[in-house]
Amino acid sequence: MEDDLAQARGGDDAAFTRLVKPLRRELHAHCYRMLGSTYDADDALQDALLRAWRGLARFEGRSSLRSWLYTVATRTCLDAIEARGKRALPVDLGPASDRAVTGDVPVTEVAWLGPYPDAGLGDGPAGPASRYEQREAVELAFVAALQHLPGNQRAALLLFEVLGFSAAEIAATMNTTTTSVNSALARARKVVAERVPARTQQQALREIDDARLHEIVDGFAAALEHGDADALVALLTEDVTWSMPPMRHWYRGIEAVTDFAVHVPLVCGSWRHLRTTANGQPAVGCYLWDDEAGAHLAWSVNVLTLRDDRIAEITSFIGRDHFPPFDLPTELP
Repeated sequence: MEDDLAQARGGDDAAFTRLVKPLRRELHAHCYRMLGSTYDADDALQDALLRAWRGLARFEGRSSLRSWLYTVATRTCLDAIEARGKRALPVDLGPASDRAVTGDVPVTEVAWLGPYPDAGLGDGPAGPASRYEQREAVELAFVAALQHLPGNQRAALLLFEVLGFSAAEIAATMNTTTTSVNSALARARKVVAERVPARTQQQALREIDDARLHEIVDGFAAALEHGDADALVALLTEDVTWSMPPMRHWYRGIEAVTDFAVHVPLVCGSWRHLRTTANGQPAVGCYLWDDEAGAHLAWSVNVLTLRDDRIAEITSFIGRDHFPPFDLPTELP
């Protein structure tokens, strides 16, 4: 590493690439947590690494290269947050609908939270002193809760709780005082605690054996493909929610969700599905038949939140742009 660092400081971009390669995946996940979008994370990481490359001569080695890169990435994300603001889910825009809204249209003026392809993330802690596992730290509820925090609180919480930085290190990263960091942490923890379930999805999934998990995911897909409302309802909790960004309307409770299901997805055409994972949770890539294309076209990435071996939340991220990051095809012939 020291040889690569010396060569990179001398202008060797191949050496710099070797230095950052082992850290790219975790840095990308950090950018996603900060920004709530895979594509925004792509842009932020590219920008951060360019800044790091140009500023490498200023890296004095008083901290680890990893810590320094997180500092650069965090500052880059804070700039992006200041320019764009937070991302949202339908639940943030208004109350749930009691009945199916069949004429719902995309809301384009909202910056929507997006799903995250978690392939390559480990199962262990996200940092040496982290309170979170890597997959816990990208779970949908946690990332959605982060969007309700100002940028400085979001950064402080992630650096401290997820990555294990000290308050003093965070203060240096954010050009502020330790007292300010501790204050930001206290406020951030309160907001997140109010919005994130006590049990993480990783804890819930560990209580479900693989056979049952596959049964739930495949059963959800099969119910849509066969238009089988009874089979779908059998998989859901009584207080289930279903939302579909970028659509505004969402549904809470078995009656409202069933009414939506029988009037929209179960009758809107022929479905096919591919199983995947997103945000550390089971997910399904959904494809809807298109007569003109003569194929099933990518429609949504449905992220499933489980509780007591039932589906408690369905978040359908509509749009074919969500598929490439998951290495899912955009059509099935």
